[in-house]
Amino acid sequence: MGIALHRGPVFFGNIGSRDRLDFTVIGRAVNLAARLEPLSKSTGRRVLLTDRVAELVEQPIEELGDFPIRGLADPVAVFAVAERRN
Repeated sequence: MGIALHRGPVFFGNIGSRDRLDFTVIGRAVNLAARLEPLSKSTGRRVLLTDRVAELVEQPIEELGDFPIRGLADPVAVFAVAERRN
């Protein structure tokens, strides 16, 4: 299981009808994070970051490369927090 983090505008709230309300978050930022998450398996990293999140992290970061993402014209740079060496 992996996690992908991206930062951007989203819409959130209860969506549905009186009989069935679901709290959800939608938007391009959500879609990008959801499409990055499967890369955690192929990269062997549990937590993946986009550049918009990596720039906020105070720990050393590793760039894993640019990956094509379905629905986007340009590849996305993917990062991970640098692994500690013992």
